[in-house]
Amino acid sequence: MDKVHLDTDLGGDIDDLCALAMLLRWPDDIELTGITVVGDTQGKRTGAVRYVLGLEGRNEIPVAAGADTSQGFYPYELGLPPEERYWPQPIIPSPNAPEEAIRLLKQSIEQGATIIGIGPYTNLYLLELQHPGILMQARLFLMGGYIYPPRPGFPQWRNQDDFNIQVDVRSAKHVLQNSNPTLIPLSVTAETALRRIHLEPLRLSGGVLGQLIAKQAEEFAIDEQMDQKYAASYERVAADIINFQHDALACAVALGWREGIWIEELPLLVEERDGWLTERIDPAGKPFRVVTKVDGPRFDEFWLDIAGRDRGLLFS
Repeated sequence: MDKVHLDTDLGGDIDDLCALAMLLRWPDDIELTGITVVGDTQGKRTGAVRYVLGLEGRNEIPVAAGADTSQGFYPYELGLPPEERYWPQPIIPSPNAPEEAIRLLKQSIEQGATIIGIGPYTNLYLLELQHPGILMQARLFLMGGYIYPPRPGFPQWRNQDDFNIQVDVRSAKHVLQNSNPTLIPLSVTAETALRRIHLEPLRLSGGVLGQLIAKQAEEFAIDEQMDQKYAASYERVAADIINFQHDALACAVALGWREGIWIEELPLLVEERDGWLTERIDPAGKPFRVVTKVDGPRFDEFWLDIAGRDRGLLFS
């Protein structure tokens, strides 16, 4: 049985929720050895993770809050959307000492778990500071990085738009220089989409977790208006897009999905310039595994087939 540890900032952008739903419903047996939360706000995000696990009857999975916004890692408050609109009932905060997250991450690596980072890299940085060399031992997959620009027809995001890396440059630089990760870059995840057409299947076949995703998607669509921001300007973005599946794609790659992706090994130099972190191809750089292309529609359907099916409903 494959072991997996998720490091997430669930609670804001809904792609973290989509990613966790896919992990919980993955068709092959996997063991979630732990979930650590990064960029938390006094345990609110951690409470949201526990709420989601409760919906799936998976309260046995260890969960710990890690780096908090109050600790000064981030240049601005990592806010949360209105709880009364996004969640069917109040989320109970679940704070703990940040050292608990470091302990849980260390334990997962020692068990041979694949580590998937889908938020800022702060927890991984703190882990490496306390246990130098440990990230080199880890099978690590990170959502983030910016090597090639997005392809024509998709949002033309720039390096500065890479939230997971740029919101905490110090941590990201240290992690990239002291690990051998597979990167799932922003310019590739730009080709994925959670669409309005997906919401009805989620409601009908996705059980309570699918219904929660659909509810949050509708609220997110009101708040973010991705269709107006991107579909109107970029012809390859689905007209009914609600959000991009950045984190779900990273998790699928980490779990071995290879039907619609291309991975290359590229020599990258990681450098800080004018306060931004850059990763550029250079023969003198360190080799990184990088996802360089995805069949976006194929992944979108794959995600819906996995995350949108309540196994209890299917086999009851």
